Order: sequence, then C-alpha cells, then structure tokens
Amino acid sequence: MLLTTGQAAAELDCAVTTFRRLIHAGLIPGTARRGVRVMVPLEVVLALKDRPVADLAHLQVPEIAVLRADVAPATRQQSEQTQGFSASLPPDELLAALQGRWRCNPASVAAGQILPVTLSGYVVAVLSGLQQWAKDSQGRHSFPDAVLAGYVTDLVTPVTHLTAPTRSGRQAASRLLGAALPSHSGGPVAYIRTRPTAITSQES
Repeated sequence: MLLTTGQAAAELDCAVTTFRRLIHAGLIPGTARRGVRVMVPLEVVLALKDRPVADLAHLQVPEIAVLRADVAPATRQQSEQTQGFSASLPPDELLAALQGRWRCNPASVAAGQILPVTLSGYVVAVLSGLQQWAKDSQGRHSFPDAVLAGYVTDLVTPVTHLTAPTRSGRQAASRLLGAALPSHSGGPVAYIRTRPTAITSQES
C-alpha cells in the first residue's frame, strides 16, 4: 500500500513539509511517483513511526546541544559552501556542511561533548571534537576541529555509518543515530536536558 506524502505526514503526526525534508535528503527508500505525487510505502511510514526516542540518560553531562539541520541544497553557487544534511554527501563534505556557521552558545555546545544532528526530528548524524570554536563577523560560530562520529543514509532500517576514530565515539554515535529526538528552538541549535529535572515536594 502506498501513501501520499500528506497521508504519511498525518500518520506520523507532523507537517507535510517536515516529512518531505526526509525524502529530499535521500533518507526514505522505496518512494515512487504517480504523476506529480510522491508515494511512500505504508511499511516505511510505520517503521519511522516505531523509531525509538533517543535515550540520553547514559550521557555524563546534564545538557547537550542539538543541531537542527535543513536539507543540503542539490546545487549551490561556486562561492558558497554547502550547509545542511544529505545522505548523498560523502563523509568529508557532510562534515564540512555541518561543522559551523550557526548562531549558538559555543561553550554550551562544547560542554555537551557530542552534538546530535537532527533532520525533521530524527538523529541523522553525530559530531564530536567540539572543544575549539571560531566566530565570524556575523556572530556565527564554527567548530573547525569537529569530527563526524557517524551518520545515516537510510532512516527506515536504519543504515548507519560509524566514522569516529575512537571506540567510545562510535558507541556514542550508535546509540543515537536513527532515533527520534524532538527539540524546540527558534534557531538552528536547541539545548535539551539529558535526563528529567527532579521534582521535589514537601509534605505538610
């Protein structure tokens, strides 16, 4: 059974534009065209719906930053550097597209030790090596020493590629890649707690 992108988005309880980003990034297999419509297999949508929410409790920090990426453009001006995520980018180009030029609190990003990259609410890449940063004339920060710890090329199975040079880095990436990780922010970077804030009460 094939669903339209609108039906798929309704099944996933998200906006159509949010779901289409996953298609445009090359993360959804099995799509087909019927005229101008893109059709998606029902089993693909159900697999996305069953993706687990990322468990952050194992992280040894109280808060991490999350980079909320857009889709990398298919074409760009020669003078421009690609920004965003696409499953078709080779690892070195993907790292360059994700490692900077965002408005953020760089010390908070570095303190988290790793940086999950999400597209439409799913973790599609993980960066590490964030201890050094640079600021441009427009107040945007980049992390020139960032390392691509891992990335996804198929979100449904998912198909993950672990590229961190250390075993601990690969383990950290494998725990996050392909998982759902909701975040809310007015900009490209959000900050989320790794565990629920404790609520205490006093009995009278």
